[in-house]
Amino acid sequence: MKNDFSRGSVIKNILNLALPMTLAQLVNVLYNIVDRIYIGRIPDNATLSLTGLGLCLPMITIVIAFANLFGMGGAPLCSIARGRGDLNEAEHIMGNSFALMLGTGIVLTALGLLFKKPLLYLFGASDSTFPFADEYITIYLCGSVFVMLGLGMNSFINSQGFGRVGMMTVCLGAAANIVLDPIFIFVLKMGIQGAAIATVISQFLSAAWIVAFLCGKKTILKLKPACFRLKARRVREIIGLGLSGFTMAITNSGVQIMCNASLQFYGGDLYVGVMTVINSIREVISMPVNGLTNSAQPVMGFNYGAKEYGRVRTAIKFTSATCIIYTTVAWLLLYLFPEFFIRIFNNDADLVMAAIPSIHIYFFGFFMMSLQFAGQSVFVALGKSKYAVFFSLLRKAFIVIPLTLLLPRILGLNTTGVFLAEPISNFIGGAACFITMLLTVWPELK
Repeated sequence: MKNDFSRGSVIKNILNLALPMTLAQLVNVLYNIVDRIYIGRIPDNATLSLTGLGLCLPMITIVIAFANLFGMGGAPLCSIARGRGDLNEAEHIMGNSFALMLGTGIVLTALGLLFKKPLLYLFGASDSTFPFADEYITIYLCGSVFVMLGLGMNSFINSQGFGRVGMMTVCLGAAANIVLDPIFIFVLKMGIQGAAIATVISQFLSAAWIVAFLCGKKTILKLKPACFRLKARRVREIIGLGLSGFTMAITNSGVQIMCNASLQFYGGDLYVGVMTVINSIREVISMPVNGLTNSAQPVMGFNYGAKEYGRVRTAIKFTSATCIIYTTVAWLLLYLFPEFFIRIFNNDADLVMAAIPSIHIYFFGFFMMSLQFAGQSVFVALGKSKYAVFFSLLRKAFIVIPLTLLLPRILGLNTTGVFLAEPISNFIGGAACFITMLLTVWPELK
């Protein structure tokens, strides 16, 4: 059998996927971040443009959430089915996921275009920043289907063990975006609209590459129209397992909305811009952890389906230890050199001055976040959907959002209270997720 994860070294199997997938994550981060870097250097209204893009992030995150729902829900089920040797069921799972992404992408485009204005003001837009946010999101929403297929279906390439092909998918889109951004933004002088057009074209290229590969001869599981017909049982299983990634993304969107609205109230457009920079930095430093945990999931799921439980335990140990070490180092670098990371995105003196103390607060104890990543990846890989969904909700919906609303008002912390909600949630949510995994999943694997 191709890419049999029940053979050879567990760590080597993870690393064989992790290296290309982490590189793909790095490129994917560049994909998302490069717009902000270029927009932050537009000659006119750079800070307002960057803040306008930040206001679009909740809507962008909602699109990503639905890609996670069907991609992260279907891909682990494919790995488990493939571990059992049931390739026909694995292909039907992938086909159902594709159909769900396609239909949902069309619906999200229509709803987003219809309600974009009230949503952007709800997310913290002002009369100064709304025009910039509106220009970007209008074009971006027209490419929602490509975003869904590009992000969601790539999980099925990686879950089959084709990490390098998955990496090439992201590299293709990112390279196109990096090249097209300066052309549309600066050469054609389209500003923030140019950034959106470059992004949509790049996502289309990624989606086309994925469909071509999954319909080709080199893949193990083929994308067939006969498998597109939805079956209620499969849809329930896909959504049930995908709810973890969906909930994490949708609650991230909720957090972004609450943070932007609160920061607009207590600090104005400047602090909404600060949060945009902080979100961008978080995407960069979280990238290796995401790459490692995502690459470990197919290995864990395959061995769990093959009943090789000792190998699953080895994968959990390696993934957890690596995540903790990396996030500790990342925290120290952010604490010691915050200005370096800020200036990647914006050189405005007022924004830099406001962002330095905010970063110290927001990323305090960042290593605890690794426990959330590690525990969550185990629940998803082994199909423990209830645990995965609960801990996705716990950290963001039940801790961060209430604290974002309460800390600035009750303790009078203003903008400091908004940034303080994140580290508190990391300590409580990360510890709860990891300890629960050790108490529930670990004994089962003996």
